[in-house]
Amino acid sequence: MSQTPVTCDPPASAPQAAAPASPEPLGPKAWIRALEMTAPAARDPLLTLPLVIDDCARRFGDAPALLSDTQRLSHRELALRTHRYARWALAQGLGKGEVVCLLMENCPEYLAAWVGLNRAGVVVALINIHLRGNALLHAITIAQPRHILIGDSLWPELAAALDGQVPAARLWSLGDGSDAAAAPAPGEHATASAALDPVLAALDDTALTAAECPLPSGADRALLIYTSGTTGLPKAANVSHNRVMQWSHWFAGMLATGPSDRMYNCLPMYHSVGGIVAVGSALVTGGSAVIRRRFSARQFWDDVVRWDCTLFQYIGELCRILVKEPVRAGETAHRIRIACGNGLGGDIWERFRDRFRIPSILEFYAATEANFSLYNCEGKPGSLGRVPPFLARRFGVALVRFDVDADAPVRDAAGRCVRCDADEPGEAISQVSGDTANPGRRFEGYTDARATSGKILRDVFEPGDAWYRSGDLMRRDSAGFYYFVDRIGDTFRWKGENVSTTEVAAILCASAGVTDALVYGVAVPGHDGRAGMAALVTGPGFALDALWTHVEQSLPRYARPLFVRLLSEIDMTGTFKPRKADLVKTGFDPSATGDPLYLNDPQQRRFVPLDAEAIARLAAGGWRV
Repeated sequence: MSQTPVTCDPPASAPQAAAPASPEPLGPKAWIRALEMTAPAARDPLLTLPLVIDDCARRFGDAPALLSDTQRLSHRELALRTHRYARWALAQGLGKGEVVCLLMENCPEYLAAWVGLNRAGVVVALINIHLRGNALLHAITIAQPRHILIGDSLWPELAAALDGQVPAARLWSLGDGSDAAAAPAPGEHATASAALDPVLAALDDTALTAAECPLPSGADRALLIYTSGTTGLPKAANVSHNRVMQWSHWFAGMLATGPSDRMYNCLPMYHSVGGIVAVGSALVTGGSAVIRRRFSARQFWDDVVRWDCTLFQYIGELCRILVKEPVRAGETAHRIRIACGNGLGGDIWERFRDRFRIPSILEFYAATEANFSLYNCEGKPGSLGRVPPFLARRFGVALVRFDVDADAPVRDAAGRCVRCDADEPGEAISQVSGDTANPGRRFEGYTDARATSGKILRDVFEPGDAWYRSGDLMRRDSAGFYYFVDRIGDTFRWKGENVSTTEVAAILCASAGVTDALVYGVAVPGHDGRAGMAALVTGPGFALDALWTHVEQSLPRYARPLFVRLLSEIDMTGTFKPRKADLVKTGFDPSATGDPLYLNDPQQRRFVPLDAEAIARLAAGGWRV
């Protein structure tokens, strides 16, 4: 990787003053700014993020753009870097719509790579770096890439997934600023790989002309971003250039970003929030983003102060972890004016805001494939926000009654869905629109046509209408504020990630002696989301220690079951569906069942019996989960 000069060093010492008061940037004006910021892209079908990056290079030059401890790019340097990637794509004969996979740790180079490839019309599949084995191989396979770019530090994971196979796609080793040697792991696939950094260094970095390479259209697919569906392995959501522009500019308007702003981002860049919203909202108005490889609770505020950040992106679990950390010197000696994110629970909202002296919090609800979003511009603790009356027609959101037993929305005698009353939980849905002036209302679906069809609810309120199903239960109070209630179906959220229960169950069944598995999420006191619990039927050859090793090697940390319950059999309904509701209700309470219960103890590196003492430690927050 090219190590570019430092264009703006972080301050040598932390400022000593507490976070100053700042003008309130939220409220109704935030909506107006967001609409104004996204209007140009809606009018110009050829305005895409690569062109915005080029424009920022002309306007902001050597001002910092992307910063980390290993690589730092100014706005000009970022644009030049993207031009090299675009020319590399052209040199490989990559055509419009063809796919390249990117498997790489957080770093400035990550954004430069996919933005540059997008300029050449290439679709980039952003692979979750925590996927292992079959899940990783599946994510790559469904993208059908011609090339795969792999960060130096992630070769072992790819080698294990390939298991000696030589993929049809060509492999390229790409520096990611890690300490790992810039060479692939031994194996057959190594002979099919090449180092990309020296190839890029030899390419022209001037801006591409339209004659050299036609501009992609806003409606063209730009990215594949993976999301855990309600069944099976990860699904690849289609993300157009329009959506990339919508996300980056909408949040730039909401946050009122400008050249003096600096966003701190430690969220994964393979997700839409960490990879597009956090970084893009700062860049498109001339600001900068500090990119950290992984979240660190101990170093979070030191980083924010050291880099003199004014914004940071969060997920609820990140905030909860920070609140649990011991009070440390300097945790309020920052210039943060807004914390932006999703999943901040009402139970810790005010503690988080007050302890760390956060002037404003912008909580929002969104999903990569969703055609609607919600924003809490009023700072109401625990709420996802509300839609202002003057935008009610633009944001066609509704809550409909949901039948848990039937696993479907309730229909009335006429076959139509039933809207929820105030404070009545229901599934959040949003009307699908083909309006070119409002690209955010489109549903772009997945690479899998069946998965796309499954997210559409038809004949909802009138014949022929179509609505996107969020899969989330919410309630709306009498003032119009929305609140998250729970996930529907076979997916739950833990550690900021969606976990597919069927995928985890399939992996558990591959462990020796496991004959059947049922996976579900359970609430854990003091933690956001739901932790994984597995109910297992076992036979000869089963051993808990072997199961722990299998789980450790086969699943990312957030998907590993925290609890295990051993059953003699899984009770079924009359239609041969497992009675999961009773298991979820019982949870991990030892007094509610005579079945053996176990807890995943990362310190002892095994499953240990779950007793009253362990439950007390969980409740007191003394167990690192």
